[in-house]
Amino acid sequence: MPRQASEASLLSIARTLGLSTATVSNAFNRPERVSAGTLARIHAEAERKGYAGPDPAARQLRRGRADAIGLVLTDELPFAFEDHAAVGFLAGVAQSCQESGRSLVMLASTATTNPPLGAVAIDGLIIYSVADGEPLLTAGRARRVPMVVVDQPHADPGWDWVGIDDHGVGRVAGEHLARLGHRSVGVLAPRLSRTRRNGPWPADEEPAYAVLRERITGLRAALAPHGGHAAAIPIEERTISSERAGATGLQALMSRHPELTAVFCLSDELALGALARAAELGIDVPRQLSIVGVDDIERAEAAGLTTIEQPLQAKGAVAGRLLMSRIEERLAGRKRAPAQTRTLPTTLHVRSTTAPPRRIAS
Repeated sequence: MPRQASEASLLSIARTLGLSTATVSNAFNRPERVSAGTLARIHAEAERKGYAGPDPAARQLRRGRADAIGLVLTDELPFAFEDHAAVGFLAGVAQSCQESGRSLVMLASTATTNPPLGAVAIDGLIIYSVADGEPLLTAGRARRVPMVVVDQPHADPGWDWVGIDDHGVGRVAGEHLARLGHRSVGVLAPRLSRTRRNGPWPADEEPAYAVLRERITGLRAALAPHGGHAAAIPIEERTISSERAGATGLQALMSRHPELTAVFCLSDELALGALARAAELGIDVPRQLSIVGVDDIERAEAAGLTTIEQPLQAKGAVAGRLLMSRIEERLAGRKRAPAQTRTLPTTLHVRSTTAPPRRIAS
């Protein structure tokens, strides 16, 4: 087995050099305790034998800690590097790992996750934005390690939670558009259901993702007092959050609902794609159509996009630091404190993609 092989290799080096196994072990684990001359002899002999040192995974397990945390993502792993909001969040988590000296293991929330969550050596787990009832939530609980959920599902006594007020995000977007005079507002959303599909969202179906569900209900709540047909807001769903999806989504939404004067995009990626396609279709933004996004990713300001900023990198850092504190709490044998909820602030940035609809501005 790996552990036996490591011990045999240490022993053979010790015998060859006439040293104790403790000295050879220190050369790999605590080199500051070994003289420079002895250290050089041990490394030379190890290289000659083709020995790379003790198995770090076995050593960590013997210590009762892995010095690594797991991060379960919404979708396939490429999502983390293609979606700008996810990239910002990931940078924050990586920052907290660097501060604590722990590694990061990334996993996708798919049925084909390999290796399975139960087989990964981790001290704690961050679950980033998954659907209600996601099976990996149950798997995470079964690991009995500290767990922090980011964005969705919402707060629960079984885990710490970090996110924003997504109902408030939708409400702020709706109030901004209502003040400008918009009453016919549509929504362009990334995947709302567990299945992958592109097209109009059925009015009688509830989204499986809490973040998007709350943004839509917040928008409806803001528009209802102003005479808008809040319950009948048309929603166009796209499988992923990307500029291409935003472009095709806007075209489909406007072809079915040419009466719309504003579109609330539930991510900036979708909003930027919608802006580009509107220009190609000859739709004047903002005089004919106002567009609002969410996130305030780096390119949003340059595009003049009206959007609601959320602190993406700070969200990752807060989640990571909260998890690290829970891990230290557990390693110290302290009783687990009650679950914490951290709601981060958001900010509306009004730029050039929103204005009163043409019939009101004239």
